[in-house]
Amino acid sequence: MKPFLTISAFAATTLTAAIFGFFYAWICSTMWGLDAADPRVAIQAMQAMNTSVRNIVFAPAFFGTPFALLLTGILAWRGQRQKSALFFGAAAVVYFFGGLLLTANINVPMNRALGEITAPDDLQQAKTIWLAYSGDWQFWNITRTLATGAAFLLALGGIFRLGQDKPA
Repeated sequence: MKPFLTISAFAATTLTAAIFGFFYAWICSTMWGLDAADPRVAIQAMQAMNTSVRNIVFAPAFFGTPFALLLTGILAWRGQRQKSALFFGAAAVVYFFGGLLLTANINVPMNRALGEITAPDDLQQAKTIWLAYSGDWQFWNITRTLATGAAFLLALGGIFRLGQDKPA
């Protein structure tokens, strides 16, 4: 059981770190860059990024993280490492609600709505569209980044507890 638990803990924490980093990068580079660009270009660039993110490389971190965390929590529980199990279980719940569901219910619909727009040639019209989208999108991105960061810290706590918990 111990080798599977160790591998699972490493994989779950790595996936959590990957998705946290992905959301974080949007905060401190991507959106600031798009906000500084011509809004006609920003709309088209965001549409292209939203289309390209649906891929086999992104999917494991986005969709697999809660399952990897939950599996690790179950393995830890079965290995009588209850405190570690609670950390991983809590991380799964926090990411599932604050990362995956938030994204699916808020950011993705916003992205779809933006994707249906043809970037206008008129600069002021494009600016109005972009500003209405960017501010709300960034608020929810910061929210999911904080939640995913909390899930990552909980997973790290779970790994730390693995070394501290003594099976009964």
